[in-house]
Amino acid sequence: MRHTASKEQATFGRLMVMLGAIFLAFALLSPAKAQELEPRIALIVGNGAYGAVTPLDNTVPDAELMARTLEEQGFKVTMLIDANQIALNRAIAQFGRDLRDAGKEATGLFYYAGHAVQSFGSNYLLPTDASLTDAADLSLVAVPAQAVLRQMFSAKNKTNIVILDACRNNPFVSIPDLNDNGLAEMNAPTGTFLSYATAPGAVALDGLDGNSPFTKALAREIPKAGVPIEQLFKNVRVDVIEQTGGAQTPWDTSSLTNDFVFKPGEALTEAEIAELQLWDSVKDSTDPVPVVLFMRGYPDSKFIPEARALLEKIINSELGEQNAAAAVNAPQPEPPLAVAVPETPAAPEPQADTTQEQERLIGVAQASGAAEDYEAYLTAFPEGIYAEFAAFELKILKEKAERAAAAAQQAPAEPKAEEVVVAAAPSRAAAAPMGTELTWEMPFTSGGEGLLGKSISELVTLSPLFPPIEGLPEELWKDQSCSNCHQWTKEALCDQGKTYVNAGNNEAVSKQHPYGGGFKMNVRSWAEGGCK
Repeated sequence: MRHTASKEQATFGRLMVMLGAIFLAFALLSPAKAQELEPRIALIVGNGAYGAVTPLDNTVPDAELMARTLEEQGFKVTMLIDANQIALNRAIAQFGRDLRDAGKEATGLFYYAGHAVQSFGSNYLLPTDASLTDAADLSLVAVPAQAVLRQMFSAKNKTNIVILDACRNNPFVSIPDLNDNGLAEMNAPTGTFLSYATAPGAVALDGLDGNSPFTKALAREIPKAGVPIEQLFKNVRVDVIEQTGGAQTPWDTSSLTNDFVFKPGEALTEAEIAELQLWDSVKDSTDPVPVVLFMRGYPDSKFIPEARALLEKIINSELGEQNAAAAVNAPQPEPPLAVAVPETPAAPEPQADTTQEQERLIGVAQASGAAEDYEAYLTAFPEGIYAEFAAFELKILKEKAERAAAAAQQAPAEPKAEEVVVAAAPSRAAAAPMGTELTWEMPFTSGGEGLLGKSISELVTLSPLFPPIEGLPEELWKDQSCSNCHQWTKEALCDQGKTYVNAGNNEAVSKQHPYGGGFKMNVRSWAEGGCK
């Protein structure tokens, strides 16, 4: 009796250990792992061996590439190659049954590579046996793309993805009433993400190296962990635009109500999600204000290089429009009047167009990265086109200087060679130009006390005599080399000096430099002599 009880107790103990392990395993599953367990069903179609229309070389390799890529991400894939109308209809019907059987948590994905056409706003997938002589027969020989969406709607599953790499050349362009290129936008049920290889009405490229640019980019992006589907397809868009030189722009539309990633990864923090959402809202903007606001809010963001490039693009675009408008609105000379007319009060003279000068000054500042050059722009044009941008750059430079100072305070002090830095109050009188004989290594013979006897090559390693930005704490600039803030190479300073030559004696050039005296005037003289 004791033996029986002991045996039962041992069995019970082993059962409890097993149950504990199972519960522990479920407890350790992250949301990302749980997503991997959700049913994922894909139907992949690649049609290329057409009989009555132009064959396509890359559609079958594209379908095979997508099948492999999706299988690696947990999709149960059905692949259909060179399907005729009957086979394609049957596969779509079975795809719907599989989705319904998988339940509402399932993810369904339909991928099609092959010929497709639009007619009266509807899209049709072409089976390999499609033959057409009249547009009225299209629905009889092709398969409507809406058939796929109807199956997804019937399944009522949470997430559906439709990918159409099918916007190639229209094979029926010679048939009347069927000469539209590309595909039309489709209305999809809630919970659907629709992706087209190119914009509605445009034509996609078949590719020259075995795969289409769109599918190749997609296969590279899908395995990247933790990327939301919306961001993934934006990455694909950027890739395809770059690979095709702007000839093809992928398009997508979404009615998703939940988050989806192909490959689960580390979840983003709330702050990272907020940053990503804000960037998504401004990355396609044509207004510089939201871009600048993003750069202000996230100065250390990984998207800052893209934001800078976008801001530059917007500004250049606005400059082009303003120049064109100025040319159109330029006053034309009026013909002389044959009769005397009563004198009227003279109209106020139109203000000079400063666009070119603003563009030049901001270009100098961007090339040098120097705080004083951004300040020079703001001094000359406090309400200018680039004022917001210049102010933002000054803010960034100040923050960098503050971080550098903080890091320097934390680092152990090291002995350094003594430097002679003139601490006298800067003279506000502008130095006279020196002529054209000044060289990189030649000591200045004019300028304030901080300049006399020093060459340009020596000055770029020294410290400013007063703060380069008004109000900047002393610990952030005193005994700090100006070359820490921007790249003062001989070539960069030469370019800067040439802009001073073109600027003449305007306020931006004559403004006091943190080195004191007439530093800018001397640099201008050096540039006038050819930057020797």
